[in-house]
Amino acid sequence: MIVEHLSLVDFRNYATAELALHPGPNVLVGRNGQGKTNLAEAVVFLATLGSHRVSSDAPMVRDGEEFAIIRARLAHARRKVLAEVQLNRQGSNRARINGSAAKTNELPRYAHVVLFAPEDLQIVRGDPSARRRFADQLLIQRTPRLAGVLADYDRVLRQRTALLKSARARGIRGDALSTLDVWDDKLIALGSEIIDARIRLAADLHRPLIDAYAAIAGADHSPEIEWALSVRGADPEDGTTEGADKGEIAELFRAALQAKRTNELERGLTLTGPHRDDLVLRVRGLPVKGYASHGESWSVALALRLASAELLRTESPAGDPVLILDDVFAELDADRRQRLAGLTAGYEQVIVTAAVEADIPEPLHRHVVRIEAGTILDERSESSPFVERAERVETSGEEDPGE
Repeated sequence: MIVEHLSLVDFRNYATAELALHPGPNVLVGRNGQGKTNLAEAVVFLATLGSHRVSSDAPMVRDGEEFAIIRARLAHARRKVLAEVQLNRQGSNRARINGSAAKTNELPRYAHVVLFAPEDLQIVRGDPSARRRFADQLLIQRTPRLAGVLADYDRVLRQRTALLKSARARGIRGDALSTLDVWDDKLIALGSEIIDARIRLAADLHRPLIDAYAAIAGADHSPEIEWALSVRGADPEDGTTEGADKGEIAELFRAALQAKRTNELERGLTLTGPHRDDLVLRVRGLPVKGYASHGESWSVALALRLASAELLRTESPAGDPVLILDDVFAELDADRRQRLAGLTAGYEQVIVTAAVEADIPEPLHRHVVRIEAGTILDERSESSPFVERAERVETSGEEDPGE
């Protein structure tokens, strides 16, 4: 897949923006705070329906505006697709495909992107929520309909938790809250599907993770990946876990909810389910979190992204996912820079952002665009490195690039 053109309206620090992109490497250069990562974030949103920097959509809408628009022309071999999403500060987002209204969860069917960013270190060193977010965004790209399942689970979880809090405030205990059973059924049905998909994802990532880690680190430290499931009573903090057969998950989930009901009513919280699970990562037989060195942690984080890209590359009929390397090279030593550049340069399209152009290894240093204060500039001008791009591709909401 190729992103041929990106258009933004009131997104982050951009009132408007038009960016032409090319097959192969594209380098976006600019000082910190100028808007490079905002461009990367916009492309990622189309593929994952989320941001790698914030947990809600409102911060992506320019200050003082009610909505933002991301529009991208995508090329899948000979087929062109115009994908558009309107991010609303309040209310549901809206999407269009080739000018026709569509559900937002259909966007990942067309946009396939893998992002590398400094925030990736939090996947291996941060809270379990960062690892769950990594896995769920990859699940959405792999199986777009799971975006709806995840959204429905979050909605049911909020409603069930609100009921628990209300019961605690009214002093209701035990079996007196019969309506909780209805929410349990919904939570189990949705949550079991999520847990099963996550387990299969971890299994499918295992071999690509081993290969990618060896390529990045230059050593074989036997990386492992598996889920600590709260429905099995696993404590994500101790890193111990067992797998779950697909037929077991719903039964395990129901038993766990029943066992914890008294405690849930006392605390006003839902204490078991995929929202409490953790993705356990190990190297050399030890949990990465708390035991791995800084270099090993970075190698695992990069390997997770490379493994994700290889998985999508293998499964997608649309070709390679777009790789976005967002300010990653400044965080890496010289050896890892060269290895990462060599491993990613062969993808159909790579988008690299950097504050310092010299940080970009030669294999990725081709088409260079400069960003300054929310303005997209082209450094190829002979008169000045900061002049507006002469060649622009204008798009409109009614454009239909056809099949």
